[in-house]
Amino acid sequence: MPASVLQLIEAAMHWPQRGALVGLDLGTKTVGVAVSDPDRRLATGVETIRRTTFTADAARLLTIAGERNAVGFVLGLPINMDGSEGPRAQSTRAFARNLAKLTGLAIGLWDERLSTAAVERELIGMDMSRAKRAKVIDEHAAIFILQGALDRLAAQHRSSGSN
Repeated sequence: MPASVLQLIEAAMHWPQRGALVGLDLGTKTVGVAVSDPDRRLATGVETIRRTTFTADAARLLTIAGERNAVGFVLGLPINMDGSEGPRAQSTRAFARNLAKLTGLAIGLWDERLSTAAVERELIGMDMSRAKRAKVIDEHAAIFILQGALDRLAAQHRSSGSN
């Protein structure tokens, strides 16, 4: 049965209480990958996948998810600043729909506005060269996206009165 592709909070209802989540920053040439700990407190970078074909990219993502015993995916959705969705958001939704056909793990979409820009500023602040930034930007953006989603889920959990 294909997975569901939902907004983050709705997707979380399909995930067990514990278990790692895989965060993705989908670019045109690469996919940044991060993973959370099973308690979903901290996002850590895993790798940057150089995109080739959807089949190869998806196979690598599913392998990573299996190795980490992941229970779901968080995919950064590039919403425009005015809240509209452009071609990149549509491409991301298509990727999510296609990935969902290959896994039973629910996919949560998370607004990633300004994630790459924020990470770029952070790396510049660390005095990292342009060449080094280019190598790590997508993985760091995936960490930023996943950590934002984890923080949102934790806040949701607290506000619902759950322990």
